[in-house]
Amino acid sequence: MPIRIKEEIEELSLKLREHDYRYYVLSQPTVTDREYDDLFRKLKELEDRYPQYRLPDSPTQRLTPVINEEFISVRHHTGMFSLDNTYSIEELRSWDERVRKWLGEGVKYRYVAELKIDGVSVNLTYVKGRLEIGATRGDGQSGEDVTSNIKTIRAVPRQLYGKYPEGLIEIRGEVYMDKNGFLQVNRERSENGEALFANPRNATSGSLKLLDSSLVAKRRLSFFAHSPGAYPGGDIGCQYDFLSRLKEWRIRVNTSYEICRGIEEVIAYCRLWQEKRDELEYEIDGIVVKLDDFGQQKKLGFTARAPRWAVAYKFPARQATTKLLSIQVNVGRTGVLTPTAQLEPVECSGVKISNATLHNFDEIQRLGVREGDRVLIERAGDVIPKVVKVVEKGGGRPYRIPQKCPACGGRVVKEKDRDVAYHCINPDCPAQLERALLHFAGREALDIEGLGEAVIAQLVSSARIKSLTDIYRLRHEDLLKLELFKEKKAANLMEAIRSSKKRSLARLIFALGIRHVGQKAAYTLAAEFKSLDNLMRAKLQDLDRIPEIGEVIAESVFNYFRLKQNKELIRRLKEERVNTLWEEEGAGPLSGQLAAKTVVFTGQLKGLSRQEAEAAVRRCGGNPSSSVSRRTDFVVAGEDAGSKLEKARSLGVKIIDEEEFFRLSGLRGGITGQDDS
Repeated sequence: MPIRIKEEIEELSLKLREHDYRYYVLSQPTVTDREYDDLFRKLKELEDRYPQYRLPDSPTQRLTPVINEEFISVRHHTGMFSLDNTYSIEELRSWDERVRKWLGEGVKYRYVAELKIDGVSVNLTYVKGRLEIGATRGDGQSGEDVTSNIKTIRAVPRQLYGKYPEGLIEIRGEVYMDKNGFLQVNRERSENGEALFANPRNATSGSLKLLDSSLVAKRRLSFFAHSPGAYPGGDIGCQYDFLSRLKEWRIRVNTSYEICRGIEEVIAYCRLWQEKRDELEYEIDGIVVKLDDFGQQKKLGFTARAPRWAVAYKFPARQATTKLLSIQVNVGRTGVLTPTAQLEPVECSGVKISNATLHNFDEIQRLGVREGDRVLIERAGDVIPKVVKVVEKGGGRPYRIPQKCPACGGRVVKEKDRDVAYHCINPDCPAQLERALLHFAGREALDIEGLGEAVIAQLVSSARIKSLTDIYRLRHEDLLKLELFKEKKAANLMEAIRSSKKRSLARLIFALGIRHVGQKAAYTLAAEFKSLDNLMRAKLQDLDRIPEIGEVIAESVFNYFRLKQNKELIRRLKEERVNTLWEEEGAGPLSGQLAAKTVVFTGQLKGLSRQEAEAAVRRCGGNPSSSVSRRTDFVVAGEDAGSKLEKARSLGVKIIDEEEFFRLSGLRGGITGQDDS
């Protein structure tokens, strides 16, 4: 398979993570939602074609894990999965063929086709018919508690009507803003000198994150329900009946759904609404197709991130022409060189586009594209813009494939068994090492705070780090020699590096960067094998039999630990006393005095480490957090508590000491641990 693909996948993943941060944490996106979807779809398309190059932290393998710290994190009773996408009628038919194969020959089935509302997914929890919690999807397992804002939406009933289950039920749907409401909000923001929202979905997301519910009420948000989450009864057997039941409970559903007896009726429905989409008062970006029968849904089950029994058909996007200013080359973690077209900014489907993918150097030759040409670009099916063809020659010289790596000057080669990929063969290329280090130290991996892109670049360029394990051989005085560091910052990073040795086995497996192994798969492997040694010794059949892992991940893990250099890496990590053993993690039952409570730790704890303290909160059913807000229930103050303590006092948050925390959590005198991280 072409090495070049790995570089493109890597670049897309980095962009998506940056956009996740700006969207979910800062609520200040720098791209439209549609442009984000373009990136996501392109990444998914490449990973589906070349699964061996999927990164372990790929955004397609896990839902975005970042939650705004101003809101309490609440767990969903059942996970909220995203949908796999199709971008052509042929892909839709292929999905239908897989469904028929999974169901078995001769089994009757039908689909429900629904409009795909371009909004924000939420989970509504009703207990005895009364709305208790409204939460965003978050990472699929936990989301932000936005109940007060959800209650301002008139389409969401606070109390169900008719005959409803007496127990807890979850109802999933989309909060959205219609086109007129979006225009009004932007007019008001313009008059107030505020930045405009890029599209209705961004406006909806920003509205749900407002802390003042009275402001949310003015945004005129609306809601369509579409799916069940946790549901105690077995009285509803199919999606069509569930939608009907929602209407009986007076929960708003989009009435344009349709029963389809076969894929051709689904295709007709997709084509109909692709033509009629502009007639709607709200935005849709495709069609959702689901197996109607719940029993058949259960039989097909889920992949790591999406149901097999449902799919989204994404509408084709539009095209535009512009001038290609230059062709730039990026170098990824695996050394693959990827060309990108730098464009004269042009609007396409409501988005300003200034760069587009050229895929690989063979594609440049096929298109005959040169700098200065006027080109046709396309955002087909919500993907990153790509150059489709040259529409007018600009008189530039033919493009020459780089003979030297732009990152290190090393020799560039095209492997004989590869079709299109060119890559740098210098094993010491700093671009490759830097990417590996960024992943290893990332927040979802070993979480080495302070070891960011700029620091890593300096450490690599100064030859202080030449491999992953060199992180643990850094000295305080090494850092002080770098221009970015003073005494306190160096001390903080050294402490973060020491603390990273105590991270969970699941985090370590994820940090290794094993192809296809995301956070969920890493946790599954850690829980199954209990130690890194056991995982290294596992046979292929041992891995393949784990339902959540599957053949592709199993083969990738097995092959990873067969390589000599990876065995040596593990040996050196163990020498540095990095934790390689399993410790039970995760949220516990909702019981006890910390159940559903948000707890923040500050200062140094004597009896246990920060990681152990947060694990104790989870076991009690609580939510450990890293920041103090009005929604914080307890701040546990240790020695040398800092600004979090002052903020807690100013907000009137209850402050407790370590012994009180031991009592509330049932630890009885504490756990002998190490310094708080």
